[in-house]
Amino acid sequence: QIHDQGVIPVESGLNMGQNLDLEVRAGPRGTNGCGIEPVEARSGHESDRVPVILHGFGRDSQGVEDGRADTVLVPSCLFAPGATGARPMAMRILVTGGAGFLGSHLCDRLVAQGHDVLCLDNLFTSQKSNIVHLLDHHNFEFIRHDVIDPFKAEVDQIYNFACPAAPGHYQYNPIKTIKTSVMGAMNMLGLAKRVGARVLHASTSEVYGDPEIHPQTEDYRGCVNPIGIRACYDEGKRAAETLMFDYLRQHAVDVRVVRIFNTYGPRMHPYDGRVVSNFIRQAVQGEPITIYGDGSQSRSFCYCDDLLDAMMAMMNGPDDFHGPVNIGNPGEFTIRELGEMVVEIAGGGSSLVDARPLPADDPLQRQPDISLAKERLDWQPKIALREGLERTISWFKSTDLTQYRPPTPNY
Repeated sequence: QIHDQGVIPVESGLNMGQNLDLEVRAGPRGTNGCGIEPVEARSGHESDRVPVILHGFGRDSQGVEDGRADTVLVPSCLFAPGATGARPMAMRILVTGGAGFLGSHLCDRLVAQGHDVLCLDNLFTSQKSNIVHLLDHHNFEFIRHDVIDPFKAEVDQIYNFACPAAPGHYQYNPIKTIKTSVMGAMNMLGLAKRVGARVLHASTSEVYGDPEIHPQTEDYRGCVNPIGIRACYDEGKRAAETLMFDYLRQHAVDVRVVRIFNTYGPRMHPYDGRVVSNFIRQAVQGEPITIYGDGSQSRSFCYCDDLLDAMMAMMNGPDDFHGPVNIGNPGEFTIRELGEMVVEIAGGGSSLVDARPLPADDPLQRQPDISLAKERLDWQPKIALREGLERTISWFKSTDLTQYRPPTPNY
């Protein structure tokens, strides 16, 4: 029933698209152009009110008779993470770096949910083949654009993914890399400020540098070499986080910051130079598996589906939670263990070779503490490393690697 104050209480566990049986009485002509006063829904926080769409009314411009509404669509921000059912209210969503590895998977999800998706990418390290299957969808648009240049559009949400993430590629043009992080963040924040959009920034575990504590929690300030060869990426991402929270404090822009730990899965660029893609590409081609250092350095690997679950929960999560929050799989493996698992799953008889020295400033340990994500997002990864590698290796084997060009010579 609609209460006297015109507010429908919405429980946090309500599923998307769940029908609410409401009695609606005709009243004075409202601002919505029919004989129903505007109705609001409340998520439990006094400040969080959004319009509810009532279907089946407004047929008569003079007003409507008493009746029943069969469906009330409530925006997805009102639902607890993991809620299921019909798609939420459609929004206009901008994804920078949308043709990349993670961006393209996110675009898939958003298009399937019925949102109007703008995919922005300069295709430096991305592939148009990642999104070609979306080009005929009426609610998807690809725009070739570099985020260091201003961009204007009317949007409700912005996922800021744009930046080369593999060391070889971001070190190829380090000045362009830090410009992408800093100027890209400024341009997206300026857009969000202008149109009132919520912006989620994809930061990185590299803000912790070569950590002195293990595992890493969000309050750890890091150990970064500000003048090293990795600084263009590490410090660029740190500066972008600074901008996010300064825009929040100074201009009340609704920002969200996630710190991504090593992520892998289908559509990784075969020549991106990161350890998982390097190992798999070498294994499926029957080449020796090249290990940097002695392979004792450790990493934690999160499958892309798990990561995107967390990022979407963060974007649509509580209004008072801006982050930063660690997103990754806390399972820790040495690089040698990873190589051995890839060889076992891929077959083909590849062997491990200690062929190259450990790169400068390469961290020896990297493992997320995800306690905050568990508490605030009700999230934790579900896909084990072996299962994720099986899916990823299957994709690599089904892909014509000759159709991929190395973005830079550094892979």
